[in-house]
Formats: sequence, C-alpha cells, structure tokens
Amino acid sequence: MRKEKDFLGMMDVPEDALYGIHALRAYKNFPDTTPFQKEWFQAMGLVKHACYITYSGFKKALNKSDIPDKQNIKLINGDVIDTLLSASLEIAEGKWFDQFIVPAISGGAGTSINMNINEIIANVALLKLGNIAGSYDIIDPVEDANIFQSTNDVVPTALKVAVMKLLQQLETSINLLRQQIEGLENKYRSSLRLGYTQMQEAVPSTWGRLFSNYNDALSRDWWRVSKCFERIKLVNLGGGAIGTGIGIPRYFIMEVVSNLQQLTGLPVTRSENLSDTTSNLDSFVEIHAIIKANAINLEKFANDLRLLAADISKDQGLEIPQVQVGSSIMPGKVNPVIPEFIISAAHKIYANDQLIANLSAQGCLELNAYVPVIGHAIIESLKLLIGMNNTFCQNLIGRLIINEKHSLNLLFFSPSITTALNPFIGYHKASELSVLMKKEKIDVFEANRRLMLIDTNWLTEIMSPQKLTQLGYSIYDLTQTHNSESG
Repeated sequence: MRKEKDFLGMMDVPEDALYGIHALRAYKNFPDTTPFQKEWFQAMGLVKHACYITYSGFKKALNKSDIPDKQNIKLINGDVIDTLLSASLEIAEGKWFDQFIVPAISGGAGTSINMNINEIIANVALLKLGNIAGSYDIIDPVEDANIFQSTNDVVPTALKVAVMKLLQQLETSINLLRQQIEGLENKYRSSLRLGYTQMQEAVPSTWGRLFSNYNDALSRDWWRVSKCFERIKLVNLGGGAIGTGIGIPRYFIMEVVSNLQQLTGLPVTRSENLSDTTSNLDSFVEIHAIIKANAINLEKFANDLRLLAADISKDQGLEIPQVQVGSSIMPGKVNPVIPEFIISAAHKIYANDQLIANLSAQGCLELNAYVPVIGHAIIESLKLLIGMNNTFCQNLIGRLIINEKHSLNLLFFSPSITTALNPFIGYHKASELSVLMKKEKIDVFEANRRLMLIDTNWLTEIMSPQKLTQLGYSIYDLTQTHNSESG
C-alpha cells in the first residue's frame, strides 16, 4: 500500500493502483455497482488530449512572446507534457479502463469522474518517466493533469463527444435496418394480405405496404438522428467552473475546442455563452426525446410482427425466425425473444427519458450536479438503440418468412374483402356476399358464384393486386363495371 493525502486526510491506496485517493474516496462513498460507460471514459481521454495539445501551444506562444519576466511564470516541463499527451491518448483508446473505479451513479457533478481520470493520467505518465505511482511531487493529478481545466467543462464536453460518436453508430444501424426492410418492401410490393384495424380484419393491403410503413418511419428516424449533432455541438470547454473562464488563459479558451474538433473530426463548437452551456442541459433533454422516437417505432414494429407470428392468432402467413430454445419444461417451444428484447429495451429508454428530463430540471443556478446520472442514461439509451436496430436487422427482419399463397387465401376467405366491391355493387349487395362467406366459410369467388351479384370476370379483375392496392378508384373503373354487366 502507498499513502496518499488530500486536505481531508490520509488514505492507503494499493501500491500498483493507477487511481488515487480521490477516486478511492468516491468508490467508498458511492456504493453503486453499475460500471461507468467506457465510451465516456474514452471521450475523457480525447478531451484531456486536446487540453494538453492546447497547453503545449500556449507554452510555445509564451516562449516566443516578448512578455517581461515570463521566466517567472510556472510552466509544466516538456517531458511531462509529452507523457501526459501519451497517457491521455491511451485512455482515448480504452486502455486502463480497469483502473477507473468511480461507479456510474455518483454525486458531485462529475468531480469524481474527472479526478479518477486525472489520477490515471498522472500515474501512467509517472511510470513512463521511470517513477513510481503516487509520486505527485513530480506529476500532480490536479496541477498538471488537470491544467486549465474544471470538472464542469471537461466532463460534459466529453459526454457530448461520446454521444456524438454513438449517434454516428446509431445512424448507421438505422440505415442498415431500413435498407433491409426496403428490400422486403420491394420484394413483396404486390403480395396481398389482410389489413387490420383494432386487431380486426379490415381491408386488403400488401406485405410490401406494411414494410413500406416501417421503411418510411425509419427514414424519419435517420433524419431526426442526423439533426442531433446540431443540437449538442456547443461545448463549454475552456469555460472553467461556471463558464467565466476564471483562472484560464484566453489563448487556451480560444484554441482548445478547435483542437478537440480537429482531434475527433466531430462538429464540436465553442459556445458563445459558456455559462449557459455550463448551467443548462436542455440540449440533452432534446436529443434524448428525438432518439426516443426510434425506440417507439421499433417497439411498434416488434409488436406487429410478434402479433402476426403468434400462435394465438390464426396463421397470418408470416413466420419470425426461431433463434433460441424457449422453455426448460415445454419441449419444442420457441418464443419471440427478439421482439421481446426490443420492447423491453424501448421501455428502459422511456424510463431514461423521464430521468433525464427530471434531473436536467434539477440544475441549480450555475451548475447541474446530476451530470453523471444524466450522461449514463443517455449513453445507455444510445447503446440500446444501436443494439435494437442491429438485432432487428440481423436476427429478425433478415430471416422473416412470408407465405404469399397462404396470405392470399386468407384474404379471399375474409368477409372484409367485400369492402372492395362497395363502389361496384353497393354496400347492401356487398353485405349479402359477406354474410354468406362468413356463414358458409367460403371465399368471395364461391359466394359470388352462388349469388351472381357481379360478373365473374370483372370480380377476378377487381381482386387483382393492382386493383386492390391502387389508390382509390376512377370513374373509368365504374364504366368498366357497367360495360361488363351489360355484356
């Protein structure tokens, strides 16, 4: 064990630990077992790296300046900066995550997150220079690793970086699912099926039209997600504790976000009002509400397909893939686990949405103390959505089975098919067909053969996919009916 000290006192820290006293206090204070999001951890490394690049630029600019007595300004040694740069890059790559011991839920507005990262960076840098961990007289977690930074600008900026990277992945996953569904839409464009309203047989439709509904909804999801970057691009990095930049060189404030943008390739932009961006988290509320729409659409699709494939429904001509054994006692049972996962995950996202809204409203004056929980919920929702779209695409949509012949047979035996005849023989005669079909359990063709309410050839044409799925009817169609009956 090694001894570490802060102004509260001394603590024993494991000898080889890269975390320090601040992280250890947090670990003991916050008894949560939920792991911190690795994407946020890596984004912290990127933000720190941008800060050290900017510090290096500041140091060079200072050395070139003609400022009197500049030799009296305390600067970090070049070798130390180089090792800080190297250590922060390793964190950005996901290394040393096992040394991050602060849980997902913590108090203090993210101070524990920042301090744990600072300690890891300082200790990794110390080891790189041949020193032992905890030699803070050489590299200090606060004075060196946290140079010109505050928890209140670094942590939320890193959150936005992590969110933007996940939004990129979400865009891709939505698009892949949309393309898969678009393929089904095209394949089954003219494949007839029964349409339903309020779980009751309604009017004819096609499998292609059902899939087109999903395709268009996902297109809107993709478009909405693409607009999220604009909503969260403003960051407060360089603003310090409350966005006033107190204690931070103006050079650093003006340059650090530009360096982060170049480093990440993301559209991060320095806010014109750093204190607003520090104190108000409504942009997170907004983007989570936007991505929630994707969860709503996926839940709806999953519910539809689960219902159509359910044993409790009569065979609708659709089978969802069998992906795993469904029971430990009922032999041969297979459950719709992919739709059930999607529905479960969607409701977790709805719960996160409420949490984010409520805690964002809990901000007080210049700061919101609940950034850790808000950030964890946003990242969790994004990762769930990426997974939902991916498993929907790979394990459900891509392996659906449509029985076109059976779907067509169901349609022609359904009394609801007679709705298509209303314009041609009227509601009352169509009702006669419907009643007979239901009573005798016969299809529309046999019912008409018995009642002879419409010409057989014309009925066959009306029942074609083209006629049943066209948008409305034309006067020409009625003329055709008249001519057929006259003949």
